[in-house]
Amino acid sequence: MIQPSHKALVPFVSVENMMRLVHHVGLEKMLTDLAAYIEDDFRRWELFDKTPRVASHSDVGVIELMPTSDGEAYGFKYVNGHPKNTSEGLQTVTAFGLLANVYTGYPTLLTEMTLLTALRTAATSAMVAKHLAPKGSSTMAMIGNGAQSEFQSLAMKAIVGIDTVRLFDRDPKATEKCAANLEGTGLTVIRCTSPEEAIEGAQILTTCTADKQYATILSDNMVGAGVHINAIGGDCPGKTELAKGILERSDVFVEYPPQTRIEGEIQQMPEDFAVTELWEVITGAKQGRRDARQITLFDGVGFAIEDFSALRYVRDTVLETPYHQDLDLLADPDDPRDLFGMLTRAAG
Repeated sequence: MIQPSHKALVPFVSVENMMRLVHHVGLEKMLTDLAAYIEDDFRRWELFDKTPRVASHSDVGVIELMPTSDGEAYGFKYVNGHPKNTSEGLQTVTAFGLLANVYTGYPTLLTEMTLLTALRTAATSAMVAKHLAPKGSSTMAMIGNGAQSEFQSLAMKAIVGIDTVRLFDRDPKATEKCAANLEGTGLTVIRCTSPEEAIEGAQILTTCTADKQYATILSDNMVGAGVHINAIGGDCPGKTELAKGILERSDVFVEYPPQTRIEGEIQQMPEDFAVTELWEVITGAKQGRRDARQITLFDGVGFAIEDFSALRYVRDTVLETPYHQDLDLLADPDDPRDLFGMLTRAAG
């Protein structure tokens, strides 16, 4: 057990400083680095505390806590998901996170995680596709061109090697936004007018829509043999994107089954529906892609260990830069038994 030096101040990374850190590191390098941290933690999956996220659901969205620990460090993320927010000029997802030392219980990092969640989600998708997508994949269909779409596209470029992205959103303004943001990144961007057009010639199909409902973004007859589906929009009960028939024809890979069965695409399926845990593929315990005709499907809902990895990365990276503030977050009396005395002396 690591016994750290005593510190009363907690490093804090604001949204502004997170943006500075991304530009300092470089966006594609940061996505690649995050994917490496996430893959490293998946390789030691069995060390971690694991529990489905603690969720408070309402008619308009969900607020969740996502905790985990590897025995040395503890981390959690607070995150919301409110699809209706976009129509009110607000973010669908906002988040912050904390990392702490298990030995003292003292926080070692507090950070925004709205941007960081977008980065780690994209890094996770691309890390999974590296293991499951057809070798030599060059084209991705990006169905749902909201806040995640550019991050997903650039992570697939940096980690998998795609060079073309085919965009579709039922709101053409979202597609134009995404296309404009991807200009000059080295990706060939094709605007599409339907999901069917978007998936033409694509080896990777990413679905990332926001509506909290059972939807059919991809119908069974749209999906042919040999593709990898990156289904990351199903992330709460009552919200799916794929026709049930696609799941029945695919080999499905998940992060943590007890959570995915509640929130992912497989909530449509019986409790005994067979899935493979990603950590088993990454460690070599189970096979991922077996042949050219296999349909692999990542039913991604996000899991606390991915956030833990992202928090570790920021902690390891940001302290060597000026892109953080030290917060006076912890009461730190000279005599740890004299909290009242510290308060009293402050009056002077």
